[in-house]
Amino acid sequence: MDPIDVLPDIPIKSSGIVAEQFLRLGITGFIDACRYVHRLPYGYNSNRDDLLILFKEEKGSCATKHAVVATLARELALPVVKHIGIYAMTEAIVTGTGEILSQYRLPYVPMLHCFLSFETYRVDLTEGNRNGKNCAIDHFLHTEAVTPHISEKDEYRRYRNVLKEKVLLLEEMSGVDMKHLLQAREKGLVLLKSKLT
Repeated sequence: MDPIDVLPDIPIKSSGIVAEQFLRLGITGFIDACRYVHRLPYGYNSNRDDLLILFKEEKGSCATKHAVVATLARELALPVVKHIGIYAMTEAIVTGTGEILSQYRLPYVPMLHCFLSFETYRVDLTEGNRNGKNCAIDHFLHTEAVTPHISEKDEYRRYRNVLKEKVLLLEEMSGVDMKHLLQAREKGLVLLKSKLT
């Protein structure tokens, strides 16, 4: 992933609900807004479909952190886009994954992650946060641009579609079915959440 400084920096104007939130905090530039969101503690929000939940709870996950900044970019007409990606979660990335892989006889657990893109750059506003991962996610099985504030339901639908149309067709997933993969994912989510306490 690339540093925040590769993103364009312009003044924040009162042009939308997210811009207003940053201006109320005294944050007047796009890069400063990105740094503010990056510095917020990593954590799962009570309602990630609420665009402003990050400001209310003063924490965010990859979904909510990138939703806020991508929405701000849209309000400011900046070409910064939110992406979702599916990565191969292994023991090297999240300690404890090895037990899941052994239980389900999988080479990895396909998991979702979000990031921002600008030109050829990728920026992760959760990189370096205490997010349960041992390292940055740089390699993906699949990525796609999404609307800034994609709903949790729509994101999950897209995830399942990619599993069906791409991941389950990979040679290393021979003999694995969707139900099996989704059960492993649930265990992966529990593992990631346990790393935050």
